[in-house]
Amino acid sequence: MKKIIIVGSLNTDISISAPYCPKEGETLTGSDFMVSFGGKGANQAVAASRLGGHVLMCGCVGADEFGKSLLANLQESGTDVRHVREIADSQTGTAVILLTGGENRIILEKGANAKLSKEDVDAVLLEAEEGDLYLTQLENPVEVIGYGLKQAKEKGLVTILNPAPANQEITKYFQYVDMIMPNENELQLLGGKQLLFEKGIKKAITTLGSNGYEYSDEKITKRFPCISVNVVDTTGAGDTFCGSLAGELARGSSLEKAMAFASKAASLACTHKGAADSIPSRNEVEAWREEW
Repeated sequence: MKKIIIVGSLNTDISISAPYCPKEGETLTGSDFMVSFGGKGANQAVAASRLGGHVLMCGCVGADEFGKSLLANLQESGTDVRHVREIADSQTGTAVILLTGGENRIILEKGANAKLSKEDVDAVLLEAEEGDLYLTQLENPVEVIGYGLKQAKEKGLVTILNPAPANQEITKYFQYVDMIMPNENELQLLGGKQLLFEKGIKKAITTLGSNGYEYSDEKITKRFPCISVNVVDTTGAGDTFCGSLAGELARGSSLEKAMAFASKAASLACTHKGAADSIPSRNEVEAWREEW
């Protein structure tokens, strides 16, 4: 099995449900307040680990209780956290999430995530071997993320980018990306599929929410449906898709099988509240596959 190196963010998610998004100056009564684990990097690490991958997480947390809890949750999932650096003068990243009608709106405070350095990336890549997978996102400084993609590509790793939140500054590093996994909005903000391919990306997997996902390369585009579920919370579904897809590829699955497995895992995650808390285990996904 190949290793999966995930370079990304670690956050504490503070969420609350409301009947609708309040207008300026309006106060609503909410429900289902919850503090949970999150951050795109951490969520994807938990997904890849729970679904059977060998994951090394690289990122930063603050020297606070939120940071300690995040590390404990990652370790419980089976993730190697030796390359998560604790920063004494920073707070752990925080995401405030408003849930309305099963959809989410998120406000992010980067905190320690903004302190991720090139040296952090260099340290984790010392443990990488040719053919390992490298998965990253955009909740950390773009120049560090781009640097990591370049270094990983030059070392012979399979580089995967989840460009979230979308930031056009990352486009200059597309030549170091083997596979990109945006959602529809992120794809549009980055200039569309044709631009991705012109910049050097070979494969694109676009998540389409309840409409499934789409695979594209320079020759073909093909859409695949997802399982219809009773949606409770979409927070973390995209991260579940990315992490579980990387996990399946590391196990030697074909890309088509890995995408199908990741789609089922993401759909199952939507039936539970929270980000990392909603990510299913491999046994849960396998059992659900048999029932469907």
